[in-house]
Amino acid sequence: MDPIKIGIVGCGNISGIYFKNLCTVFSNVSVKSCADLDPERTAAKIKEYPEVQACTLEAMLADPEIKIIVNLTTPQGHFPVAMQAVAAGKHVYSEKPLTLTRDEGKTLLAAAAKAGVMVGNAPDTFLGAGIQTCRRLIEDGLIGTPIGAQAFMLCPGHEGWHPDPEFYYKKGGGPMFDMGPYYLTALVSLLGPVKRVTGSVRISFPQRTIGSEKKRGQIIDVEVPTHVTGIMDFANGAIGTIVTSFDSWGSQTPRIEIFGSLGTLSVPDPNTFGGPVKVKLKGEKEWKELPLTCGFNANGRGIGPSDMADAIRTGRTHRANGALAYHVLDLMHAFHDASDKGTHVAIESTCEKPALMPEGLFEGNW
Repeated sequence: MDPIKIGIVGCGNISGIYFKNLCTVFSNVSVKSCADLDPERTAAKIKEYPEVQACTLEAMLADPEIKIIVNLTTPQGHFPVAMQAVAAGKHVYSEKPLTLTRDEGKTLLAAAAKAGVMVGNAPDTFLGAGIQTCRRLIEDGLIGTPIGAQAFMLCPGHEGWHPDPEFYYKKGGGPMFDMGPYYLTALVSLLGPVKRVTGSVRISFPQRTIGSEKKRGQIIDVEVPTHVTGIMDFANGAIGTIVTSFDSWGSQTPRIEIFGSLGTLSVPDPNTFGGPVKVKLKGEKEWKELPLTCGFNANGRGIGPSDMADAIRTGRTHRANGALAYHVLDLMHAFHDASDKGTHVAIESTCEKPALMPEGLFEGNW
C-alpha cells in the first residue's frame, strides 16, 4: 500500500526526530510538506529532506493528499492549529499538552468526533519497548495486584540549554505541563485511569536567567508553578504520587516505580523508548534486570502518527488517542486546582488503557 501522506507544522527544536523517523523509519507514512512561521527553519528542513515541500499552513490544509497533520507548534499553538486541521477534514497529531485548557480540549475532541477524524497526542514514548514490557509484566501478574506507584521528574529547568526557553515558564508550560504528560501517560497506560487527586504547587524562583545562546542573559518572568506534587487515586485502587520540578539541582530518585502485592517494578525513563526494566520480587534480596519483550527500543518519536496511520487503514482505535490525552490534561489541571482550593478534586474524565503493542513488530513496520 502507498504510505499515508503527512504535513508537519512547526520546524523547531523537537521537529528533528519527527522528520528523521517519519521520513526514513516508519514505512507506512511519508512527509509531503512542512510549514513554519520562521522561513529559515522551513528552509533548513527542506535542505535536509529535499523530498519534502515547503508550503503555508493554508496550502497544507487544502491539499487533498495529506491525511494527517503533525502539529509541533509551541503549546499556545496546539489548539488553534489542531482546530484548523479538523475543520479541513484532516486527522491531527499534536505535541503535548493536548491544549492549554480543559474547555479547549473538549471543544477539539467534539469537533473531531463531528468531523469523523482522529485526534492524537504526544507522548508516544509509552509505545516503546520499555513501558510496553512493563505493561506486559504487570498484566501477566509478575508483581501481583498493583498497590501504588511513584513518579519523579526533577531538574533545574530548561533555560540553560534550550535556545528559546521562554514558553516553558508561560501558560501551558511549567514542569507538570512540559514533562508531566510523559509520566502520567505512562502511569495511565500501566494502571488505568485516575478518579481523584490532590496536590500542592509553588513558584520557587519568580525570575529565570537564560544561559543558552542566542538569548544568554535575558530574564524570564515565571508565570506558572515550577514545583508540583500530586497524589492520585487510580480507579483500580492503587495510589500514586508524582513530583515534577524545575527547581532541583539534582536528584537520585527513581523515574517510576510500581508497587505490587508480590514485588516492585522499576519502570524506565518515560521520556525514552527503551529500558532498563528491573524487578525486585517478594522474598528476593536483589533487583534483577529483565529483557525487553517488544521492538521500538530506539528513539521512536513519530510512532504515534505512524500508529494513527495504521488505525486509519484498519479502523481500530489508535493508541496515543485524544481520550487518553484529555484525561492526562485533566489530571494536570486538577493538581493545580487542588492546591488552589486546598481539597481533593474528583476527575470527571476517563479513558481506556491503550491496547498493547503487537508482538513481533520490528522498527518502522506494522
